[in-house]
Amino acid sequence: MVREPLLTTVAITDLRPTQITVGMREVQAKRKHWRDIGMTKGGKFLGTHMIPVILGPKKRHYVIDHHHLSLALHEEKVKNVAVTVVANLSKLEPDEFWNVMDNRSWMHPFDDNGIRRHYKDIPKSITELIDDPFRSLAGELRREGGYAKDTTPFSEFIWAEYLRRRMKRKSVESNFDGALEKALQLAKSPDAGYLPGWCGPAPGD
Repeated sequence: MVREPLLTTVAITDLRPTQITVGMREVQAKRKHWRDIGMTKGGKFLGTHMIPVILGPKKRHYVIDHHHLSLALHEEKVKNVAVTVVANLSKLEPDEFWNVMDNRSWMHPFDDNGIRRHYKDIPKSITELIDDPFRSLAGELRREGGYAKDTTPFSEFIWAEYLRRRMKRKSVESNFDGALEKALQLAKSPDAGYLPGWCGPAPGD
């Protein structure tokens, strides 16, 4: 007999992040999209955008994708979201739990300077995620065709780190459009060939 997956609804404020940062420009874009689709299509949208979670210690729900969407929905006063449980690790002790999360690439404990931190530094709530302007830049770079969407875990963060090493944070914060132009040039470079979704130099470059 085929068992139907259980649909679980969780308060957004109860969701636990598995990363430290988001790109706030991306959060704003998702807020705008939510407002654009309106209340009539909102329910259908939520039904097709379930949040994948890992059930962790104390049966808490740890988000492994859609952090930006979760924060955007919270800021748009959405109280609850549907989640799909990818794995149940609730019987593990915290240290063992985070070790498994790390080995499965289900966490990204890097701060807004690209420095790896202890799992205890990961926020306890979606609302406490902090802005990494290079993550915003990497997200916009993908939308502009600088690289292709890829299944590699945290691929946008990998691109963010590539850009962080080649651009000044102040330039991204003060002139985002100019930074995006430079990022598009950097994305064509053979130096970026190791990155997920790299599309190669444009013809004639």
